[in-house]
Amino acid sequence: QLRLAESGGGLVQPGGSLRLSCDTSGFNLDHYAIAWFRQAPGKEREGVSIISSSGTTTNYEGSVKGRFTISRDKGANTVYLQMNSLKREDTAVYFCGAGYRPWSDYVSLNEDEYDYWGQGTQVTVSS
Repeated sequence: QLRLAESGGGLVQPGGSLRLSCDTSGFNLDHYAIAWFRQAPGKEREGVSIISSSGTTTNYEGSVKGRFTISRDKGANTVYLQMNSLKREDTAVYFCGAGYRPWSDYVSLNEDEYDYWGQGTQVTVSS
């Protein structure tokens, strides 16, 4: 059964850190690119970061570059998003998505290219 499940969200002060986890049980990570998206209240969902199915290529949305890091642990079937120096504008529901791109370095933050989604985890940055 293919499913994605996010965890690790919560309330954090500006400047703080959180690590989100995406449980990718059922997915062969050699075949799927995994990306993180987020949706803030009243805004459209936007791509945040992606790791290719090859595991060798990553990409980040401009406002999170240098602050967020995506990684994966194939043995644990988990993709992580380490978020440092959090800002109020990072407040959103964070989703992970899986797109079928076997053995590929291809990366895209176009949500139309993702077929599977988790339910999301809330991240709130506030003092």
